[in-house]
Amino acid sequence: METNKAELKDLLATKQKEGIAKFSKEKNQIYADGLKSVVASNIVNKAYNIGDKAPNFTLKNALNKPVSLYNELKNGPVILTWYRGGWCPYCNITLHYLQEKLPEFKKEGATLLALTPELPDNSLNTVEKNNLEFTVLSDVDNLVGKEYKVVFKLTDEVAAIYEAGFGLSNKNGNKDNELPLAATYVIDTNGIIKYAFLDADYRKRAEPSEIISVLKKL
Repeated sequence: METNKAELKDLLATKQKEGIAKFSKEKNQIYADGLKSVVASNIVNKAYNIGDKAPNFTLKNALNKPVSLYNELKNGPVILTWYRGGWCPYCNITLHYLQEKLPEFKKEGATLLALTPELPDNSLNTVEKNNLEFTVLSDVDNLVGKEYKVVFKLTDEVAAIYEAGFGLSNKNGNKDNELPLAATYVIDTNGIIKYAFLDADYRKRAEPSEIISVLKKL
């Protein structure tokens, strides 16, 4: 997939059009209602934001090694991003794009950490499938996501589609029907959030060019 010439938002918009065309009217309505429910929860305004001190955490990476945010910050700024799971096509497009931009993040001295509620075996599968060279961390039960206040509950109708389609409860190892926003933060070496991408719509993601522009100013 040659993505260097396109912005991430363009690739995601193409995927969105394909999805709307592919799904039945009823399914599109269920997803639209699900999105309204996330907006109505006001999660975007409750989540950690620019100027907040990022809570420390330690999670296991895909190879079961512990990774601590504050330890990583000793080496430079951290880009912290959440993705829903390897089952999500928008997440896979984004992860692939972030991998392409990794040399540019590293040039600014930044480390990229991606968090997912999926169990470690599933996150390892995503790492291998997308040839990811950055750290993917399993946030089982969304414990870190809840601390950053980026976790919401799916509507029963969306949860039923996900369960029937790919077995969300098996992917995440619980029946909570909760997912994180596709939030992205840039955190400086003092642990302060300098950039926050928060959107109720999982089809929208932080643009890497914006992340790089923030890193250049640190």
